[in-house]
Amino acid sequence: MKKLTIFLLLLGLFGSCKMDLDQQPISDATSETFFQTTNDFVQGVNALYNGLQKYPDRLMNLSETRSDNLYAISDGGVRDWEGINSFHKTIASNPYVQEAWYTNYNVIFRINNFLEQLQSKGGTVITDEGLRNRMEGEAKFLRAFLYFDLLRYFGKVPLIDHVVSAQEAKTIPRSNVEDIYTLILSDLNRAVETLPLPGGYAAADRGHANKYAAKMLLGLVYMTRSGPTLSVEGAGLNSNEWGKAIEQFNDIIASNEFLLLDKYADIFDYNKEHNKEVIFNIEYASGANPIVGSTFPWVLVPDNWFNSLGLGTQGGLTIRPVSNDFMSTYLADDMRRSFCIQEGFVYNKVAENRPFVKKFVDVTKVPASRTDWPINYIVFRYTDLLLLKAECVLNGAAGSTTTDVDAVVNQIRKRAGLTAALTNVTKSQLMDERRREFIGEGTRWFDLIRSGTVESVMKAWITKDDAAKQMSAFQVNYVLYPVPQSELDNSPGLYTQNPGY
Repeated sequence: MKKLTIFLLLLGLFGSCKMDLDQQPISDATSETFFQTTNDFVQGVNALYNGLQKYPDRLMNLSETRSDNLYAISDGGVRDWEGINSFHKTIASNPYVQEAWYTNYNVIFRINNFLEQLQSKGGTVITDEGLRNRMEGEAKFLRAFLYFDLLRYFGKVPLIDHVVSAQEAKTIPRSNVEDIYTLILSDLNRAVETLPLPGGYAAADRGHANKYAAKMLLGLVYMTRSGPTLSVEGAGLNSNEWGKAIEQFNDIIASNEFLLLDKYADIFDYNKEHNKEVIFNIEYASGANPIVGSTFPWVLVPDNWFNSLGLGTQGGLTIRPVSNDFMSTYLADDMRRSFCIQEGFVYNKVAENRPFVKKFVDVTKVPASRTDWPINYIVFRYTDLLLLKAECVLNGAAGSTTTDVDAVVNQIRKRAGLTAALTNVTKSQLMDERRREFIGEGTRWFDLIRSGTVESVMKAWITKDDAAKQMSAFQVNYVLYPVPQSELDNSPGLYTQNPGY
């Protein structure tokens, strides 16, 4: 299986992590010593991608588990996901929340250092201007990607676009959402200008960001900005930029680089990575030493299921059941149900009848180490692009019609085995189709926020599904996560906690 090479020799140089913004970026002396040749810069930009390793796990823990797709209340043990799913006010020290903040900022510090080194020495060291521009585009794509991730989870965050000292980092306040978006848009527009087409990379580098990955992210940024404000300082600005988003999506469609696969299962086939659905992957190097494979396949899977198959414990612990409400949305002949959901198993003569997501698991590919799964994570896929474009149309963007929306939705439903065609597809129907198509991929929570339905949907869902009466009442403030408590403690008075926590 072809994998993007992750430069292990740089893990120590680029991989340190501390639990606050009191972090030293790569020191000037280290940077001056390291960035001496073109190959040094090549290794440096490749090392930046290593910072995305836990992004899929984060989506499952903070987005999928937060949504109405899962009813992941306590099973009697103490589970970190319970407070996420049950809307506890006391999750500022939750390890999933902390990971999102600290991992993203650690990589942003590395990116800022790389960009400064590229600006100061790249012109002399790297004689190939195209390569130099490509590296800048890659770094800026990744910085935009990470800030967008922070913004969607936390709203206002510190905006750091250059190398800062440890002491200076402690004095930088949270910036307004609009200012964060300004950097994101600037970085993405530069990435679109400088990144190559998918075929512009050597085979060993095809997991790197390409022009269409940047356009896909740019379109999603415009859509997210267009969502309602919900009276919180979050990602929605009610900016009505659906037309700008659809321009980006149309460019990708017109490229003819991507297409819908005939079979849903083929999208996630371990032997068909880099298929025509994939716009941007996070790639993993299985079999390396030290281990840098993936862990996301088992995050939502109970260990007892693996044990029931005679396989080793992976790390998903106990079950995070798929909600009854979600299961009720499947029609009987929807093939996605059996592919994505495991509905019951028996272990040690004890039956577990609650369903769970097993979408990314191929039981014939279980690795020797649970942290070394040999499968990439698809961040952006073509089906998502087509349904996002349809959403733009239903929000008034020009360039397509509701008939086109029907055609796309019905094409995707047909692939799932649903023969009854829909007509005059509504926003609600489109979101329901996205929910079934992307179960386990972390889109549902953000879809609810962007569509402005999160409060009504979550309140109704809790009333319907919370049989154990363990969930807290939903309030709209919970569209954002709290600033990690350690951040508040590290610089007292610098940040104000998000409302509701």
